[in-house]
Amino acid sequence: MRILIKGGRVIDPGHLDGISDIIIEDGKVKDIIENGIDDALSISDDIKIIDAAGKYVTPGLIDMHVHLREPGFEYKETIETGCKAAAAGGFTAVCPMPNTDPVNDGAEVTRFIIDKAQKAGAARVFPVAAISKGQKGEGLCNYGELKDAGAVAFSDDGLPVLNSNLMRRSMECAKQFNIPVISHSEDPFLANGGSMNEGEISAKLGLQGIPNACESIMVLRDIALSELTGAALHIAHVSTRESVTAIRDAKKRGVNVTAETAPHYFTLTDEAVVRYNTHAKMNPPLRTEADRMAICEGLADGTLDAIATDHAPHAPIDKDVAFDRAANGIIGLETSLPVSLKLVEKGILSMYELVEKMSKNPAKILGLDSGLSKGMNADLTIIDPGLIFTVSSEHFRSLAINTPFEGWELKGKAVLTMVGGIIVFES
Repeated sequence: MRILIKGGRVIDPGHLDGISDIIIEDGKVKDIIENGIDDALSISDDIKIIDAAGKYVTPGLIDMHVHLREPGFEYKETIETGCKAAAAGGFTAVCPMPNTDPVNDGAEVTRFIIDKAQKAGAARVFPVAAISKGQKGEGLCNYGELKDAGAVAFSDDGLPVLNSNLMRRSMECAKQFNIPVISHSEDPFLANGGSMNEGEISAKLGLQGIPNACESIMVLRDIALSELTGAALHIAHVSTRESVTAIRDAKKRGVNVTAETAPHYFTLTDEAVVRYNTHAKMNPPLRTEADRMAICEGLADGTLDAIATDHAPHAPIDKDVAFDRAANGIIGLETSLPVSLKLVEKGILSMYELVEKMSKNPAKILGLDSGLSKGMNADLTIIDPGLIFTVSSEHFRSLAINTPFEGWELKGKAVLTMVGGIIVFES
């Protein structure tokens, strides 16, 4: 059966922005008609009609930084529940980081993740493999084998690569395979066991703080290594104004660097930690208002290329403990789009630019297909910008509930997610 998506504002950056009808057949985009479709086709018996009037129709959203926890930590999240959460959030593809057990440092684990995702039948999964064996920072993985198995990038996310020479060799090797290296930018010696941002609030709460330099020093190092090697470098979860400045300056020099931030860094500050709220504990930590504003500026001027969730599910036993002992991370797949739509509401980004940050640019960085051109896979998201709802973790598809946005009233939400012409979520 064919599918007709009728009357939506289709936004495909670099290709289309306007009211159009889309015909889908055999899992592909068969046609896009900008001036509306023949009514005779609309009433055909063999076509399913989806009314998208008043809604946005975009290429499927892509989250290039998630943690699906499987294998090894299925009590926090499974590939199936993570993919279903992704679909409910409007994501047609996600990229899980390698800090599982076992670590995704070999083709067998990469293939396992992809196979489990295919069986889940929700979002597509493109694994990010480890930079170093066991994420120990001592020896490189077999990058060619991992790429052949389906890895789209390399990262030791969750752990910084402290050995600068190893990071250099990683970039040189990844460059041969035309794959980016994703940097977890952190100096653990400066972090010094801290559990939140270093500043006035950490002092008031009596918690060990983590200074901005903990991140920005490593951002500067890895930019220097990218400049040396010419390799594609992607900076993960940018949280500080110093990092934004360093990335902006590097781009002006022509360094092959891209960067992402997450919704919590342009929405929340370390004020959210008051009362020792462990659902606001993450790494890097929430920063100050000056940092939050710098993140917004970096998104607006293109310094920050992508919005990613860093979806980090944890069970209550990981979070319901003293703040300094609680696990780092929050979930984000089911709140990322609604929270990010606030950027459009406030005029920081246009809807066109938001689609770039959440679909087009992640695809470009990772070498993935994305778009609504004829013949492409029908991976798309329909967004209702006027839908008002209250965040309730009780209704999450994720196994986890560790969100700082519980009880927030948000406006705008994905109401349909389609992967390969199959509806994997519909509200």
